[in-house]
This record gives sequence, C-alpha cells and structure tokens, in this order.
Amino acid sequence: MKKEILSGNEAIARGAYEAGVRVASAYPGTPSTEILENIVRYPGIDASWAPNEKVALEVGIGASFGGARALVTMKHVGVNVAADPLFTLSYTGVRGGLVLVSADDPELHSSQNEQDNRHYARAAKLPVFEPADSQEALEMTRLAFEVSEQFDTPVMLRTTTRISHSKSVVTPGEPPGDVAEGSLEKNPPKFVMLPGNARKRHPLVEKRLKDLEEWGSSQPVNRVEKGEGRIGIITAGIAYNYARETFPEADILKLGMVYPLPKQLIRDFASRFDTLYVIEELDPFIEEQVRAMGIDVVGKERLSVCGELTPGRVREALIGPPEKPACQPDEDIPNRPPNMCPGCPHRGSFLALNRLKAYVTGDIGCYTLGFMPPLSAMDTCICMGASIGNAAGLVRVLPEEEKKKVVAVIGDSTFLHTGVNGLLEMVYNGNRGTVIILDNRITAMTGRQDHPGSGYNLRGDDTSQVNLEQLCRSLGIENVRVIDPYDLAATQRTIAEEMERDAVSVIIARRPCMLMKRNKVELKPPLFVDADKCVGCKSCLKLGCPAIQWDAGAGERGQARIDRLLCVGCQVCEQMCKFEAFGVTND
Repeated sequence: MKKEILSGNEAIARGAYEAGVRVASAYPGTPSTEILENIVRYPGIDASWAPNEKVALEVGIGASFGGARALVTMKHVGVNVAADPLFTLSYTGVRGGLVLVSADDPELHSSQNEQDNRHYARAAKLPVFEPADSQEALEMTRLAFEVSEQFDTPVMLRTTTRISHSKSVVTPGEPPGDVAEGSLEKNPPKFVMLPGNARKRHPLVEKRLKDLEEWGSSQPVNRVEKGEGRIGIITAGIAYNYARETFPEADILKLGMVYPLPKQLIRDFASRFDTLYVIEELDPFIEEQVRAMGIDVVGKERLSVCGELTPGRVREALIGPPEKPACQPDEDIPNRPPNMCPGCPHRGSFLALNRLKAYVTGDIGCYTLGFMPPLSAMDTCICMGASIGNAAGLVRVLPEEEKKKVVAVIGDSTFLHTGVNGLLEMVYNGNRGTVIILDNRITAMTGRQDHPGSGYNLRGDDTSQVNLEQLCRSLGIENVRVIDPYDLAATQRTIAEEMERDAVSVIIARRPCMLMKRNKVELKPPLFVDADKCVGCKSCLKLGCPAIQWDAGAGERGQARIDRLLCVGCQVCEQMCKFEAFGVTND
C-alpha cells in the first residue's frame, strides 16, 4: 500500500476498516465528527448517526453482543451522556470487539469544558490507548479491537483536537477478508447485569486490569526511546511530539496505553534518572499514578493543567523563556470573533428575544452565538438539552411576574438529542414556560450532519423524518406554533404572546440553514444600501450580520454598506430600516 497523508480522524476510520468493523455509530461533535463521515466510504460497514451518544454506544453494544466488531465515536462531553451503559459494559465485557473513541478538546476550541476523559477509563476500569500521530491512530485502532477481544473488555481510544485534525504520513494496511455475519449466542450470566450476576463479574474486571498492566509492560505500544541518559521523560499522545521537539536528547518512555499504566516498565525506566519529567496535557493523570508508586517527578507544578501544550509552552515551563520570540508579527492582527453566518435564520429569533428582554436559557449549537453582541440574547448554556430543564427549574423559584420572562431556546438536532425529556418534564410537572425550537433542518455547528428530523441518514439516503409539531403535541403540549424567523414582526409578536401564556408552549422557528448541502436554500440577489436614504442610525448593525459593514467616513454620521460577496439576500436587514435605505440589486 502506498503512503497517504491522513488526519487522525481519517486514520481511525481507516483503522476500523482494516480491523473488520461491521457497525459504526456516533453523534457528531467536534473534534470527532469526521471519523464517521470517512468510515461511511468503506464497504461492509453499517455506519449511522444516532440521536445521541448514549444510543450510539447502545447500538455498538448490541452489535458486539451479536459477535461483530463495533466502533462508537463521540467528543469528550458525549461520554458524559454515554457513561451509563459504558460503566455496565465494563462488567459484561464484549463478544465482538468494541472501541469507544473519545475526542477530547484541550483549549476548548469548540466545547463548553476541558474535561480529561482518561479519568473515565480509570473509573470504568477499562484500558485506554492514546495515539501521538495519524499512523499511531490507525495502528492503535486495530490494536484496540484485538485487545478488546483478547481481554473481554471495551477499549477507549482517546484523541485530542490536534491528533484528530492534524495530518501526517500514514502507511495503510490491507483491508480485511470476508467478515463473518453476526450470530445470536445466549449467555445471560454474562450479559444480564442483575446484582447477582454483576457481583460475579466485578472480580473479573479487577483481574483484567492486572492482566492488562502486565501485558502493557512488554508491548511495543509502550516503548523506551534511548537518549543521552541525563533526563528522563514519561509522556503520551500529542505531548510526546512536544517533548521530543523540546528535549531531542532526552530518554523518553512513550506510553501508548495510558491506563492501566505499565508499572514495572515505569519503575525500570525511572530508576535510571535523577531528573524525571511527566509531560501530559490537562490533568496530572499519569503523574499522580507515578507519584503513587513512590517515584518523584516534575510535572504539573510547572506545566499548566489548563489548555493545550505546545513546544513553546513546554520549553518555557521546563527550561525557561527564549531570549527572543521565534517570530513577531509587524502588525496587530484583529480578532475574528465567531458569528452567525449571513442569512442565518437564528438571527431573527434572538433579535426578538433581545427586544423582549427575555431571560434565555440556551443550549449547544450555532445558536449559542446568540450570546455574542450585538444580539446578546442568551443567559445560560450548560450542556446538550439542558435549556429546557434549566427553564423548568427557574420558573419554580421565580415570582409570577418574573416567570414569563424565561424562554428556553434549543436547536432541532439538540432537541432530539436530549431536549425531549426536558420538555416532557416541564409538561408532566405542570410548569409554565416558553420553548423555542430553532429548526434549521440540520446539525449545523459540527458541519451540517443529518439527524432524525432532517429526513436523511449518514449516507444521504431518504429516511423517515420526525414531525416536531406532532412530537410536541404527543407530549401533551396544546400550544405549538410555527414561525418563519425571517419575518421579524411576526416572530417578535408570536414570542411575546407565548411568553404571556400561563402554560407550556412551543414555538418552532423553521427556516433551513443557509449552508444546506442539498441546494434546498435558494439564494436571493444581494442587497445594497441607498446612500441618499441611509441616515447613519445604525439600527441594521443590531443584527450583527457579517454582510453589513460600517463606513464611518460616509455621510454626516457614517453609513452602512453591504458586502455583495457575503449577502445572501435574506432581507432581514431591510425590515430593520425605517428609512427604506435597503434595496435589492437587479443583477
């Protein structure tokens, strides 16, 4: 096979194919999304988006119990959702190999927290591998399936954003031969976790960890790289690359399996050095275990537990700052804050919520950007699906006049992920509350993946489509209204009416994402600003649309300008202007 340049996510997909995976399931989430988008290209793999991560893992468990190899992928916070079945799966073990990819996000590039999911592996008592480049991502994916079946355990493959998205040279292996069909095999004592069965399984889990520890001490996945013998470094994952760059002459114990740790290998390595560093991102996961072995190391007292490491950060923490920066830009580069796209349908909803002075419990998605000025219309954001539950809790403690201000906002994909239960709770317990489902027909923020409400599956085939109106009514909600968020007056009027209602109501703000990949969105001609009519009132700037620019030197007070390359002709800005300064181009 010739060499290829692959991202870590592409390499994991390839590794799963080479391992003979039959089923792959996931919920999209940066930085893990591209694994499923690539794995679907390989023949013989049933790959699909699940409504959420818990369901994805349960699908993988079912395939494993049927004797097939299964890959389940998610971002780090997705493991929180999948933790319930994961911990019990550790007790049952597997039949076909099962690998869970947890893509962690140091530096919070696209996440609400920076959790280190190696702790999940320790808590659930399952092995975790951590690749340092794309080649290792491929190899460790294959190895993880072998270990899963050899030791009767689910295996976690932990990546980080840099591994997931950076590219390096990979030598692909051979694809598998014929993969056997699944089969039924009854084994209730192993797979039915009643207390009596689970008690018998627990000692097996503990023995498994000891066996894995011994196994890891003799496997090339954990290796010693000889140096000059003055400094020893224990490291893993992307931090290995930074350690090697910063200390090119050091002896390095490069760990590929970071739990359980190969303790004898670590003791033998550490005995050779007076100075021993542990270089790892986020928590002192390896460091604390090495210290518990009675080995003194230098680690997080000098390396930060927050954010990513870089060669520069490692060097400054362990060696000292450089005499001068490697490069210095001649000019200050302006910040480029995140923003909703031109024509984003969410903009009209948040403008109305801002004008109505609503207290908005928000959720995870593109619409989280409703927090940003000038819309400034989001007050809380915790996790997927939390907006509705947060609103239900708020109205229970507020005085009557304050309750009506609370509005929960959630996207269509997020609503189907974990929002339905929150809405059911709100109805069941007789709360009042306004819930807005921002239905743009796609999982937009992670790259426009399909979901059960889009009408298409991962392969782009037509499939059943959830009817949100019927779903909400089936939960017992009598007041369900559908609006077009491009109609600013109707949007604000409808939200205002429902905020006054002393009952649970749902508003579905329906308008497709402007970046829909199936050409369902018809772009209109761009608008322009008539300089003779623009008085410089800046009302249009309250939309925060990237296509609207401000020319401070035009007119007496400055004037708005339209970037024709960005404008999609949604005409929302036209509704903001009292002076009819916006017009539609004829070309």
